Amino acid sequence: MALNGLFRKKTVQDILKQVEKNNADGHDALGKHLTARDLTAFGIAAIVGAGIFSTIGKASADGGPAVIFLFLFTAIACSFAAFAYAEFASMVPVSGSAYTYSYVAFGEIIAWIIGWALIMEYSVGNITVAISWSDYFTGLLKSGGIELPQWVQMDFLTASHGFKDATALMQGGKEFANLSPALQDAYTAWTTSPMIGSFHFVADLPALLIIVLITALIYRGMKESRNASNIMVVVKLCVVLLVIAVGIFYVDTANWDPFAPNGVTGVLKGVSAVFFAYIGFDAISTTAEECKDPQRDLPRGMMWAIIICTLLYIAIALVLTGMVNFSLLNVGDPLAFVFQELDLKWMSGIIAVSAVVAMASVLLVFQMGQPRIWMSMSRDGLLPKRFSRVHPKYKTPSYATIVTGFVVAVPALFLNLTLVTDLCSIGTLFAFVLVCAGVLVLQNRTDIPRGKFKTPYVNSKFIMPVLIIIGLVFAFGYNKKATMDFITNETQVNNAEAIVTSLNKEETQKVYDYLVSIDPQNKTVGNPDLEVLLSKYHKDDATYSNVIAGLPIADSIKYESGFSLFKHKIPMWIFLIVLAGLVVWSFKSNLSLIPLLGLICCLYMMAELSVWNWIYFGIWLLIGLVIYFGFSHKNSKLNDVEA
Repeated sequence: MALNGLFRKKTVQDILKQVEKNNADGHDALGKHLTARDLTAFGIAAIVGAGIFSTIGKASADGGPAVIFLFLFTAIACSFAAFAYAEFASMVPVSGSAYTYSYVAFGEIIAWIIGWALIMEYSVGNITVAISWSDYFTGLLKSGGIELPQWVQMDFLTASHGFKDATALMQGGKEFANLSPALQDAYTAWTTSPMIGSFHFVADLPALLIIVLITALIYRGMKESRNASNIMVVVKLCVVLLVIAVGIFYVDTANWDPFAPNGVTGVLKGVSAVFFAYIGFDAISTTAEECKDPQRDLPRGMMWAIIICTLLYIAIALVLTGMVNFSLLNVGDPLAFVFQELDLKWMSGIIAVSAVVAMASVLLVFQMGQPRIWMSMSRDGLLPKRFSRVHPKYKTPSYATIVTGFVVAVPALFLNLTLVTDLCSIGTLFAFVLVCAGVLVLQNRTDIPRGKFKTPYVNSKFIMPVLIIIGLVFAFGYNKKATMDFITNETQVNNAEAIVTSLNKEETQKVYDYLVSIDPQNKTVGNPDLEVLLSKYHKDDATYSNVIAGLPIADSIKYESGFSLFKHKIPMWIFLIVLAGLVVWSFKSNLSLIPLLGLICCLYMMAELSVWNWIYFGIWLLIGLVIYFGFSHKNSKLNDVEA
């Protein structure tokens, strides 16, 4: 197999000709129904969902009111990427999103990789949203007096891991009633579930239900999907504005002090959660073929969606952290929670209903995007021909839509929410990185027909070195300890929960006896909850470190050091090495600043994700390469062109 065959490219002219010849090839054209207003609504439908109704709580608990700066940073990063998406969408107004754009800029093997990554993004994103929808839906049923068994409303992994952690904490002296609600639910689901042999049958059945319903709607057609999306967007925007309007009267500005209680580290801890809140605007680009005027409307739709949603996120974050102390917001339903805390139960009910609607609209947009990626890959011969089949009546990619339903529905029964959220984020960020890089690669190409939209050009040659110097001054001047700890791989002390859940029964007793011996006031006696006992020392880092150092257990339980600590820093080292290369490239080639900043910001957010997400993502890409070399390369339509 010739190496240059892996990087064979499609031209924009050929892509546009191929769209015109779809009917002759047995592919019906997709219906053109979408305007800029519809695209903006699709963007809002995708963005205002799990982020504003769920993950904003965890991010606010980590960063405090200063989480608004993380929303701003993420919005700016997404805006940079949106400029690149909009330029490509204007240049190549067909379905396929980043996959099609990469085929033009980098060649077939990179296009396949990004297409395979997008399949993961949309599949895993859909699973995430379906699980979140299930949580809100079952909560709504419970408030109406209908309580489903825990084992039919929770995924297998959450129940399994929760049971183990709950058992370890109770072994450490914690009462079941003092476990977090999530651990109580997981323990109950595992212990009450029916068993098939030794297998516990725990499956999220409501998640399956919503996927089936949404898939059926998308199969019916773009008009029906558009109308349903627009209605749901109106409903949830009204509710979000109502939350802001009512909540602002209950804001206590004392809750904003301190504004950044956990510093920069606390704010950045919410990167994955906050970025997930913005995932979805790129799904707009998959509908390019169904737009009435894609070159004009796609850029407008993307930008308006990001601007509107950012303003809403910042307003909601300020209201939430003003209504209650930020530390109370680490819950799955923060909007409903704050009104329950203030005894405004009528608002909690409205929010619960709107959350169910909001999650469904996000799922609709995500579920709509994936079949169109598969359709584009099938048209190019990289997937079997049936994936590009368009329904003669409904004008939708029928076979790909049905397969998408199965691919999302089955894992949603069993996978863990945190795992799929992070996997979705890394797949999306990887797509953003390649799209931004594609604009940089093509910026000086004169043989590419340009669309109506072009990213404003600002030369980054001297700006990038200045930004790097500013970054170094901040790192070594204002954040020196954290920077030096990172460089020297300084040993880290584990938190109380990590230590307690790692102990066996004998070690638990030893730790308890030690804590009794160092307590001069004997407050420890009679309180066997090790997590609480250790956590009370955590208010002062030096005191906590001294207590942990004296525990009569192995250092491997107390500390994280050496390679086990360094491995979590590998993604950040990759980012720093690539950043140095980008600075050199920008100086040599006068790169455009906006797509370059988009690439850097998205790569930085990838680096903030755990090394395990990179490993899982790498395994997914390897599976994709096996399929490419086993089927796609030899069936690619570019083989016919070369022949």
